[in-house]
Amino acid sequence: MLLGACTTIQLEPLPEGLTDQPPADWTQRSEQLRRLDAWELSGKLAVKQPSDSGTAIINHWIQKQDAYDLELSSSFLGMGRTSLQGVPGFIALTLPDGETYRSGDPEALIKAATGWQLPIESLVWWIRGLPGPDGDFRLLFDSNRQLAMIRQQGWEIRYDRWQPFITGYPPLPARITAVKDDKRVRMVVTDWQATPGPAR
Repeated sequence: MLLGACTTIQLEPLPEGLTDQPPADWTQRSEQLRRLDAWELSGKLAVKQPSDSGTAIINHWIQKQDAYDLELSSSFLGMGRTSLQGVPGFIALTLPDGETYRSGDPEALIKAATGWQLPIESLVWWIRGLPGPDGDFRLLFDSNRQLAMIRQQGWEIRYDRWQPFITGYPPLPARITAVKDDKRVRMVVTDWQATPGPAR
């Protein structure tokens, strides 16, 4: 009985057409994606949840190793141009009126300020097609040997489209959808560039 309880996750039926057996080049591919830790991307973000829903333009998401600078523009809830700057375990959120709030709990601050549940620290990993370093995860691949889904921290991250944005790196996610219970976050990346950094 104990063994059965420990392996419940592994015994869940797989979605049709997907496998949990990684392709032969997965280790190499994932290592390349890990080395991509300095970039700038732009695109769109949509959040849907029971309390409210909304969309935002990602003016830029600048990542430099552990530090991120994410700027969103949205008319939703009067957010206007909102800036999120942080590192793991800390965030500074600046609202359109210039008011800045700081917290050691990034997700709680984002929710308090915007009403959105946004797993920002996990998105840094998921946006590259990688599981986050915290918590168990399960990877599922499609018939084209491409990552189709990550299950982690109660979220199901679905990779809907991949695109070869950056020369020298594997294709990167162009559209991902993260679902948890009745909450949904969708990101569409329209441009993605590597920026100079020590890891490159």
